[in-house]
This record gives sequence, structure tokens and C-alpha cells, in this order.
Amino acid sequence: MNVRLYFLSIWSFLDPIYFVLTRLTYIDQEKKNIFRVRLTKYKGRDVILSDGSRIVKNDLLIKIHLHNARLLKEIKLLSNPLSKGKLIHKLIYDSMPELAKYINNHSLEKEIKGIIGITMINKGFRALGFECFSPVSRIYKWFKFITQLPIFLLSTSHFSIKNFHKHSPIYLVMSKDQLLNKYYRPTGNSQ
Repeated sequence: MNVRLYFLSIWSFLDPIYFVLTRLTYIDQEKKNIFRVRLTKYKGRDVILSDGSRIVKNDLLIKIHLHNARLLKEIKLLSNPLSKGKLIHKLIYDSMPELAKYINNHSLEKEIKGIIGITMINKGFRALGFECFSPVSRIYKWFKFITQLPIFLLSTSHFSIKNFHKHSPIYLVMSKDQLLNKYYRPTGNSQ
């Protein structure tokens, strides 16, 4: 337990540096959203999503990053994996409308095709509207595995080799249309 808190302190210290180096942006002024984002050009294989949207090389996407330092602080007192999963799901679900609003109001909204993220947490995302794809490049997959391993280890209550082998990095993708249809809630009076 003390080792986990020690690493969480280190992660919290390094997080602002990571934020700057990855050119991330907060999507809300209060910085309460669990996502931090940046524009990216897609470099993976062509994918066709269930709503018929096609994502191809060089399409403009919003890359979503979970605010891991905040997420780990939120779940640090929970020992039950089910409770952790429910909290992570709730934080993401509650953040989706603000993400939809951010994209709808973005100056490049018409060019943005969707959102993409990569994670080793591979349960519950389909219920949120994401589609999952495995990266094709083994080098990229291993790179992401190594860089996400510390977060994975800090977020698990009980480490086991059996459980560890079930997790590998996956892309989470959602088209802009799907995101806006599912989560966008316009504010203000409509005329």
C-alpha cells in the first residue's frame, strides 16, 4: 500500500510535465473533466465503424487521454475491482457530454472525423459507444504496453500473471456523429 502511494505521488509530480510534452488541452475551464485531448492525424489501418463512418490514414481525430493522475487519486481507496470499474465508467460517462460540446464548438469541427484513445483497460467501453480495435504494428503495441504498464499496475488491486495476460493495448474509436448523437446536449434557448 505504501509503495502504491509513493508511486502515485511520483506520477502526480510528473503529470504536469507529461501534459506539456504531449501537447494536451483541457476541454473545460474548471479542469474537472476526466479527459485531456489533442488533435491528431490518424496513422492506423482503415476502419469502418458500425454507423458506417470510415476512418482512414490522415483523418483528423481528437485523441483522448484519461487524466490518469486524477483517476488514480479517485480510485486509490477502493480495493474492489468492480467498484473501481464502476467509478471509472461513471467518470468517463459523465465526461462525454463535455467532450461532445468541445468538438461541436471546435474551429475544425467540420474536419474532425471522431475520437480515438488507447488503453489497457478493456472492459465497459462498448456500452459507452466506443468500438475497439487492436493496433496492427507490434512495435507500437509494445511501446504502448510499456508506457501504460505503470498505470495498469497502480490501478489494479491484486496483480496476477493470469489477469495480466488478458490486457493489451486497444484503440477506442467513436465517430463524431455517434458522439454528438449520443452525448451532445445543447445549452441555452433554442428558437
